[in-house]
Amino acid sequence: MTTALADKTCTPCRGGIPPLEREEAEALRANCKDWELPDDGHRIERKFHFTNFREALNFVEGVGELAEAERHHPEICFGWGYAKVSLQTKKIKGLHENDFIMAVKIDRLFDSTRASVADRNK
Repeated sequence: MTTALADKTCTPCRGGIPPLEREEAEALRANCKDWELPDDGHRIERKFHFTNFREALNFVEGVGELAEAERHHPEICFGWGYAKVSLQTKKIKGLHENDFIMAVKIDRLFDSTRASVADRNK
């Protein structure tokens, strides 16, 4: 199902629909296993690790470009060697399939970022 989510595009959420129930969120989270679903169940988040500030910054810029393309904007906190990304659909104050679509796409971006860093270090 990861491929299926990665092939989807975030759809605008206009509100008025209920957020995913925890069980539904857990089922979708199986596609992005490194993401955590905190106890409140209203968001998913993941901390990414890098070897320096520049790699973290480049990743955050890539996430920003992806967010603009998908029109689904995460909260991002980053610093030397890390970036923490949190996803939530604010219009419904909870989780929507869009959050998991973004998570899978962010994971792919991270994997490609790590691969390009490894290639440069060869």
